Amino acid sequence: MGLQLSYAEASASGPRAQNQDATRLVTPAPALAASKGYLFALADGVSQCADGGLAARSTLQALAMDYYTTPETWGVAQALDRLLLAQNRWLHASGNGQPLLTTLSALVMRGKHFTLAHIGDCRVYRWFDGQLQRISEDHVWHQPGMQHVLKRAMGLEQHLVVDYLDGELRQGESFLLVSDGVWATLSDAIIAGILRDEEQLQAASQALVSAAHYAGSQDNASAVLVRIEALGETRLRDALGQIEQWPLPPLLKPGQTFEGWQVEALLGQSRQSLVYRVRDAQQQPWLLKTLPSSREADTGAGQALLQEEWFLRRVAGRYFPDMHHAHQRQHLYYLMREHAGMTLAEYYRSHGNVSLSQGLDIASQLLRALGMLHRRNIVHRDIKPENVLLGSDGELRVLDFGLAYCPGLSPQAHGELPGTPSHIAPEAYTGAAPSAGQDLYSAGVTLYYLLTGHYPYGEIEAFQRPRFGTPVPASRYRPDLPEWLVHCLDKAVACEPTDRYETAEQWLLALQQGEHLPTARPRPLLEREPLKVWRALALGSLLANGLLLVWMLHA
Repeated sequence: MGLQLSYAEASASGPRAQNQDATRLVTPAPALAASKGYLFALADGVSQCADGGLAARSTLQALAMDYYTTPETWGVAQALDRLLLAQNRWLHASGNGQPLLTTLSALVMRGKHFTLAHIGDCRVYRWFDGQLQRISEDHVWHQPGMQHVLKRAMGLEQHLVVDYLDGELRQGESFLLVSDGVWATLSDAIIAGILRDEEQLQAASQALVSAAHYAGSQDNASAVLVRIEALGETRLRDALGQIEQWPLPPLLKPGQTFEGWQVEALLGQSRQSLVYRVRDAQQQPWLLKTLPSSREADTGAGQALLQEEWFLRRVAGRYFPDMHHAHQRQHLYYLMREHAGMTLAEYYRSHGNVSLSQGLDIASQLLRALGMLHRRNIVHRDIKPENVLLGSDGELRVLDFGLAYCPGLSPQAHGELPGTPSHIAPEAYTGAAPSAGQDLYSAGVTLYYLLTGHYPYGEIEAFQRPRFGTPVPASRYRPDLPEWLVHCLDKAVACEPTDRYETAEQWLLALQQGEHLPTARPRPLLEREPLKVWRALALGSLLANGLLLVWMLHA
């Protein structure tokens, strides 16, 4: 069951002619609520600016409209921060030379967690078991006479600093958002008394607003009250709805028709999955992926299959396989287009080491694909030649999202080490959380292998606990590689994460800049293999001295 909430709001202008407060309560459809959450916000427009009411209303409008269009894989704070930065720029630039100013408190509740974004002097409280706890800070000057002068507000400065707070929800607790027209007049004790006396949320929120004005508040007064009736799930399962209850398809045979698809062949079979080639009514080939019958009772396997499809739909576009919506399906499977081509592993087995130009083209496309993934807050966790398709159309596509991970959505078992050992980043072996940097390391190992046929730290078996030191320079195996590329590879597969590229875009820029450098001649053998050179010189010197001694003895 998903998160269950009750909520209410109240707002009044009081003695002022206009109400420059604004409230927003957004309760989307269940699937979107599970992935993005419920949004509750209060904004208090600053009356001394050009139009405080416009600032408050437009900020909540932008937040409510745009938050739910951000990628579902973004973290809540990540999405809110990007939207608020854009809104702040608009507020600061508008108003005919006088910026539009507003305070803001926005609360997102999802699953078992909440995220608070706060700037200004609205207040946010938690009310639980008869105790009132303030969880926001007033961004005002504390000098005498300046207690209501804002230090921070939306639109006040070009550089925006928002407070973010994450926490766990408790069943039965309530969250209260109030403008300064309420809390500046009513003490925390009076607020707590009203919440204690009024069990109905609408009555309580209205009582707070009315009590503030009865007590002499000269400002607009607003209150938003939300109660947690039942906690939801924190995993991606909630966002996938009930489709995990679908049965598995029966064993499909070539020539049969299944849910409108013509089955052509079973292409792959393992303990984890079955992959069929099927054709649609236009005879276009698709790949149908499902589970073997032995895993029908394994709810975790079914969830993993649906999660893989969920991720693929959210990175649709170039560098990834096309997905079919299959609205009429009644069994547990998903469909992606079969793109002609071969994996990089198959290409390497057929052609051997790739050329410099091929390697750079592969690296550029792979880094662009990873950049798209990481901007959507998804970590692939299994980048290797077997999972990258080199299409007949020249396009590169990243495959197999069975191990993909999204912080805040995907479960992460303690001690879990998914991936292929030789491609796993060193810090993952020590228990580090999945990160975009680990994908970039795997991409570095992939490019290193395609160019040299070796691994930078040697091949690692599944049972090993490897030691990492200094990677072997790729020039050891490919003396024809330019020095700038050898340096790029060394940086990409460095043992310490801080020594590597921070983003796919940074690494891509280094490759693009390096391509325009003059191709360096191969480094002298003395630079590449100094130990072997000195050993050879010593052996040669010893041999020469021996021959000289023999000649002297016979002279």
